[in-house]
Amino acid sequence: MAKYESKNEKDLVKEVFEKQKALRDFRFGIAGSKARNVREGRGLRREIARVLTELHKRSKKVDA
Repeated sequence: MAKYESKNEKDLVKEVFEKQKALRDFRFGIAGSKARNVREGRGLRREIARVLTELHKRSKKVDA
């Protein structure tokens, strides 16, 4: 989580979009039997959740 705390919100949003695109490409690769590492999808989902959690945490600090 420390690597996300040092980034600004614009970079975090950009990273979420990039990871969501990678997850989408991974899912289409599974459908076409191109992907070999099936655990990659789990890792991408976890990274997306970590970034979104950091963004949510920041928005709560501003509101309070």
